[in-house]
Amino acid sequence: MTTAPRAPLRTSVPAAALGGRPVPLHGVLASGFEAVGDAFAANFAERGEVGAACAVWRRGEKVVDLWGGVRDHGSLAPWEEDTLVLVFSTTKGLSAMAMAIAHARGLFDLDERVAAYWPEFAQAGKERVSVRQLMAHQAGLCAVDEPLPAATLADLDAVAAIIARQAPAWEPGTRHGYHALTLGFYEGELLRRVDPAHRSIGRFFHEEVAAPLGIEFHIGLPAGIPDARLATVEMIHPLSLLRDLDRDSWRFLLALLTPGSLTSRTFANPKVRRPEDFAAPALRGVEIPAVGGYGVVRDIARAYGVLATGGTELGIGPRTMAELRTAARPPTGGARDAVLLVDTRYAFGYLKPSPAFRFGSGEGAFGTLGAGGSFGFADPDAGVGFAYAMNRMGLHVWSDPREAALREAVYRCL
Repeated sequence: MTTAPRAPLRTSVPAAALGGRPVPLHGVLASGFEAVGDAFAANFAERGEVGAACAVWRRGEKVVDLWGGVRDHGSLAPWEEDTLVLVFSTTKGLSAMAMAIAHARGLFDLDERVAAYWPEFAQAGKERVSVRQLMAHQAGLCAVDEPLPAATLADLDAVAAIIARQAPAWEPGTRHGYHALTLGFYEGELLRRVDPAHRSIGRFFHEEVAAPLGIEFHIGLPAGIPDARLATVEMIHPLSLLRDLDRDSWRFLLALLTPGSLTSRTFANPKVRRPEDFAAPALRGVEIPAVGGYGVVRDIARAYGVLATGGTELGIGPRTMAELRTAARPPTGGARDAVLLVDTRYAFGYLKPSPAFRFGSGEGAFGTLGAGGSFGFADPDAGVGFAYAMNRMGLHVWSDPREAALREAVYRCL
């Protein structure tokens, strides 16, 4: 298969898509991947896209690199080649890359107890929780009862003390449920305990993933990045809920809006309600490793492309890759997710393909979804690393129609 790019994609979609002004689209596509460009343009013309990017690596070569629309709907400033966008829980996949490197270096064992590395963790009935259970969302630690205000989040020792005191919502190993905001805090503290340099997960990622690969992704925004590089993420419009939601998403939304439900508690603390909260002065440089990452979309795809071809550029060997490819043993209580209220499968901090959500070409694929529609994943069977992110949020548990159209086009082109 040739990977020589065709002429740069330069087109526009119907002007009505953005209030009477043309929408610029840019990028390159390898020969044979033209259908992905068509799907990208159709997202703007037919699916209400405002600004977005999509990139794909195949067997170590970039075959799709698209960006376009506007990064800020108010000013109509264009989405540039190096625009950074908040990707919410797609961040989890990048944080898990840091953990994979630590595992490959023998810094922790998945079947060891978390408390063996972090003694304070063994509070409130957590003394037997394994690292594997924690990273497979089986530890029951999806909610935090003690408040986590911005000042506390900036103090890693304070965060560690609070989450070590947290009692599980169920007996670990008997259920699983999406640790939406907390997983990154637990991974980050575990990594600080086992890393000889005691680095935070954001620093570890920067030094061990981003710098070696020459990519730009930040877990905690550096002070020097100007706002002009950041996409302005738009919240979901209430009317879209009536028009767009599928049954799984309705079930999740109702649980999210029910005070006291586990779903509501999971997403309530820390209080990061709006996209702009993450770039506000109080949180701008704070590491929220499960949901607070900003990145260039092609660079997310590049990192997944490395994992899709074996991870050797990052020193990740076959033992760790086998763990990434293999879904965790289901909890004794079954596959129903106690937070998302759908059947899910997890492994090593990643979402895995399941009957309800198929992605990739086989069971070896792994990735993470972000609120609003972003998605990044690796498919080792096909050698594919994929990433998509946008600045107009949708509301689907998975398979936002814009992302799904791009992903399906990629696999039609293989």
